Amino acid sequence: MSDETPQPDRVEGALHPRDTVRLIGQDAAEAAFLEAFNSGKLHHAWMLTGPRGVGKATLAWRIARFLLATPADDGGMFAAPTPSTLDIDAYHPVARRIAAGGEGALKSVTRSINPDTKRMRKQIVVDDIRALNGFFQMSAADGGRRVVIIDDADEMNVNAANALLKMLEEPPERSILLLLSHQPSSLLPTIRSRCRTLRLGTLDPAQMAEALEASGVETSGDAAALAELSGGSVGGALRLSLMGGQAIYAELVALMGTLPRMDRARAIKLAEAAAQRGAEEKLSLLFTLIDLLLARLARTGATGAPPPIEAAPHEAEMLGRLSPTMAQGRIWAEVAQTISARAQHGLAVNLDPAALVLDTLQRMGECAPR
Repeated sequence: MSDETPQPDRVEGALHPRDTVRLIGQDAAEAAFLEAFNSGKLHHAWMLTGPRGVGKATLAWRIARFLLATPADDGGMFAAPTPSTLDIDAYHPVARRIAAGGEGALKSVTRSINPDTKRMRKQIVVDDIRALNGFFQMSAADGGRRVVIIDDADEMNVNAANALLKMLEEPPERSILLLLSHQPSSLLPTIRSRCRTLRLGTLDPAQMAEALEASGVETSGDAAALAELSGGSVGGALRLSLMGGQAIYAELVALMGTLPRMDRARAIKLAEAAAQRGAEEKLSLLFTLIDLLLARLARTGATGAPPPIEAAPHEAEMLGRLSPTMAQGRIWAEVAQTISARAQHGLAVNLDPAALVLDTLQRMGECAPR
């Protein structure tokens, strides 16, 4: 795949999950899959679930390499030893073919390019799933395993989901389907019931630091703060680092620190920066970080104390001062719902971004205790 082709299963600027060798913080999920493999009870369909960015795609590609590089145990005298890890040598022929995108026994399904508009579709469509029929028929001759990765299954439209369900009901012989899902409850219950689930958890600060170091991306900022802001998602932390999200959040915290009399000049500067031409992603990120800040204010009031790890300098002092009571915490929780709905509406109808940001900041200022 050329570098110019959009890759919906990759964080822009980071390694593709196919090329991410190490998976950090998901030992339990790997062990559960290995146990099923070694017991001879390998299910034909697996659903990898968990928050976005915690390593589901990396695990799927690790499983695919492992399955295609590990011969089936025929129980003979010279059977291979029981594997204790999903690691496959980078020089193994299968690993090299996968890295080069030339492994014929592996198929990755993501949102595709619409041939009419030449743009990336917003959903996985039925033709993307039906194409797997040809893949299975064409690949079945050598009798080896065949692996399909669907990243992510949440993006299938109704027709695509129904087409996949038929495959799960009558799975092709020696095939393994790996479905990635951030919100499995949104999928058909009949699809969920035909898959074995592997749940992946979020990363703690130590694991986050290790994962960021192994990502191949030069990140900036404190790993513990990135873990807080991303909710323990290494994919989210990479996006934040690459887009300057930690600096944006620090500026939000500093601006809230000027309440109850908000520094209007500083607010205007923040709004104008997010409203620049071509800064749509940063505008979206700003509102995501505003939602996070309001949630941390509400949590501080509800629990009586700021979160144990600061996501920005002087955050704890600001949270404690602006949300000192449970009643104030409820106020922040209520305004969070209002602001989120207004921001989504404003973005949808293309309101002036700077005015939308300023209006949001003003409403937040009005809720500060006097």
